[in-house]
Amino acid sequence: MLFAQEAPALQTPAVAPAAQASALAPPPEVASLLPDARLHGSATLRFFGLDIYQASLWVPPGFDPARWQQQTFALELSYRRDLKGRAIAQRSVAEMRRQDLLDQTLADQWEARMAALFPDVRRGDRITGVHQPGRGARFVANGRELGEVADPRFARMFFGIWLAPQTSEPAMRTALLGLRP
Repeated sequence: MLFAQEAPALQTPAVAPAAQASALAPPPEVASLLPDARLHGSATLRFFGLDIYQASLWVPPGFDPARWQQQTFALELSYRRDLKGRAIAQRSVAEMRRQDLLDQTLADQWEARMAALFPDVRRGDRITGVHQPGRGARFVANGRELGEVADPRFARMFFGIWLAPQTSEPAMRTALLGLRP
């Protein structure tokens, strides 16, 4: 999964119960981009016993997990460790390659774009990505607009890091999408 470098990551998924999820308010950047968003699921990525980030999937009413690629949603990563933006971009491309063939030129372009967008993060920082079906992905860090990647394939593969069946973290996917294990 994203940002784990050498060995398989370990995580403990935590799916918020429906009653608890509806009571949780989205962070301000999610609320401004998706006014009716509610927490669908969350999970913590751990690597060698260290918390890396908490992932939370925020969705509008009527969200269908089976069709996540065709719907608007926000994925918020709340970091528990300091990480370099370039390392985040590099790991993202490696994880995207798990889903589909990706030629080197396009992979290099996407990595460069993400490296330009993603800041170095410190413990407590948040990066939120908004999936915009048919358009691409928009990114916000700690409430500050980072920019977007206007490429639907990029968006599908980027969010597929967590949500696609080919993810390296199937338990996290199950928790985020609220699927039965």
